[in-house]
Amino acid sequence: MWKLMHHSLIKIPPRYQLITNNVFLKGFKPFVVNKICCHSSKAANFKSSILKFPRTVTIGISLTSAALIQVSLKNNNETLCEPNNTRMAGYEQHSDAHLKFDWKQLWEYLKPNIIYFMASIMGALAVALLNIQIPQVMAGVINVLAKFNENGDSGLFLSEMKTPVVKLISMYIAQGACTFFYIVMLSNLGETIANKMREDLFSSIMCQDVAFFDQQRTGEIINRLTTDIQDFKSSFKQTVSGGLRAATQIIGCSISLFVISPEMTFITLLCIPTVVAVGTLFGSLLRSTSRKAQAQLEKTTAVADEAVGNIRTVRAFAMEDQEQNLFNSEADLALAFNKQLGFGIGLFQAGTNLFINSMILSTLYMGGYLLTTNKLSAGEVMAYLMASQTIQRSLAQISLLFGSVVRGVAAGSRVFEYINMKPTMSLRGGIILSDDLIKGEIEFKNVTFAYPTRKQQIVLKDFNLRVDAGKTIAIVGASGNGKSTVVALLERFYDIDGGSITVDGHDIRTLDPSWLRQKVLGLISQEPVLFGTSIIENIRYGKPDATDEEVRQAAALANADEFISSFPRGYNTLVGERGVTLSGGQKQRIAIARALLKNPSVLLLDEATSALDTESEKIVQKALERARTGRTVIVIAHRLSTIQKADLIVVLHKGRIVEMGTDETLKKLGGYYWSLAYQQQKSPAA
Repeated sequence: MWKLMHHSLIKIPPRYQLITNNVFLKGFKPFVVNKICCHSSKAANFKSSILKFPRTVTIGISLTSAALIQVSLKNNNETLCEPNNTRMAGYEQHSDAHLKFDWKQLWEYLKPNIIYFMASIMGALAVALLNIQIPQVMAGVINVLAKFNENGDSGLFLSEMKTPVVKLISMYIAQGACTFFYIVMLSNLGETIANKMREDLFSSIMCQDVAFFDQQRTGEIINRLTTDIQDFKSSFKQTVSGGLRAATQIIGCSISLFVISPEMTFITLLCIPTVVAVGTLFGSLLRSTSRKAQAQLEKTTAVADEAVGNIRTVRAFAMEDQEQNLFNSEADLALAFNKQLGFGIGLFQAGTNLFINSMILSTLYMGGYLLTTNKLSAGEVMAYLMASQTIQRSLAQISLLFGSVVRGVAAGSRVFEYINMKPTMSLRGGIILSDDLIKGEIEFKNVTFAYPTRKQQIVLKDFNLRVDAGKTIAIVGASGNGKSTVVALLERFYDIDGGSITVDGHDIRTLDPSWLRQKVLGLISQEPVLFGTSIIENIRYGKPDATDEEVRQAAALANADEFISSFPRGYNTLVGERGVTLSGGQKQRIAIARALLKNPSVLLLDEATSALDTESEKIVQKALERARTGRTVIVIAHRLSTIQKADLIVVLHKGRIVEMGTDETLKKLGGYYWSLAYQQQKSPAA
């Protein structure tokens, strides 16, 4: 007997498994079984057992082969055992702690825009130098005011005030002009660099191997293209403008303070090394927290991206609440990290302000004392106070920049990671055959392959297959035996681990990949993805320079022209995101037209009709029959009825070819192919 308490996870020996249709209730309102997670091992004999729950509830189960069962039961909306959501499992593997900011790469972006960079620096320095000089000029104004405090000669007062006031006004005007200049220069520089980074990042992403996209979440990639670049741009602009100006003002005003009064300056600056040490310590802690916050934000974005991208699946299973809960939980974690980051930055700024206010208080106290002893004039005390306030504002600005710099460095490191990432196979480069040499003869020789994400599982082993030009070859077999892998390898989405694949006698690794995909191969997959634009642009995607007439001819060949022309806007009809406004058969025929538009020598059909209803399948099948004429065709088939006319049928089992022949000869063998045909005859869904 086992007792299941509220919010508990029960572990049951390997021979037990919960059977949902074998539930016995006693003295309690009905439960609803929400989720069962079973990890099976070897099958065992069935026995019976009873689990007792609180309030004398008993549930009958059968004992079979489960290592772990996680059950969610509800009693009048009261959850007794809540399942853990594991959709984000494995995401924690990605860590940014190892990333370093690539200063050399930053310089490569700065170098072409060095004029803007130097101009913005000069403008910021000019503003800083003016801010340093203003207190000195203001001292002259204060001395004139103090001089005529008791003497009421207004004429002489205006005469002596004219020079420092005009000088001060000129400096204010120059300060405004320089501020405008460096902000414009810096804005141009920051936007140019950010745009170049964004373009390079997208270019790098587009060049990555398919294995890269197998491992990375779309939300993470989009987050680096948007949020990370924005964070880096903002940090860069603020650091160059505010940081440079503040640092210059701190140094210059410190010198001015020392010239005015070495005694006061010594006392004022005594605490700066402590502030620098504390700031360095906070910096390392906050950088770590910032990386965690950004990584968690990526997870939140990934959840939203998957939910929105698969909204029809979410709606079909009424999982809106679960998606909301998952998003909320990930967003709450991101909130917690950002709160920690804000707490740290706030603590640093509070300490900085405390130091700044202490400087002001000490200045007033010491300045007043030196004024009474006639060691300083009123103007010098005022100049000292203004200079110390400039240092105060500069330190406050640096403390505000601190959090921005932490975020910017972390974001820049993540952007540069993807920009500097090199794919194992390039998109371009290699042999390009002339059109008269392309026949469409394909041969697999001793091919061995395992997907990069699961190297321990061999999908194809010593695979050999020859496809003569102009012939139709069908590859069949149960799911998971490597059928679609053959097409993926021919498209060179992945490189093989052993052996070779040749097209017209040339190893595909020596051919230009882009040319191979554009001119030789035409892929039509089970789930064609259309772009959220018009039908004509979706078809033209196969050949961007195609004329409208060529598009219509391709659509007619794919049996699509008739239904497209029946739309009110014809070929200009918008298909919606991923083609959601079209039926499965319509999308498939548009995909066929897109592939045929480039007139490929080899047509690859990866279960192109398996997701369609019987009527749509017949229409699409007719289009495929017409498309096969004069081409080498490799068909990955689930429904055996669609490949009966193939020149050769290849049966795959565990990555090996176990049978080859025509439909008639294979059925007579009574082997794997016969077994598949028999199963489909018995199953109405087949």
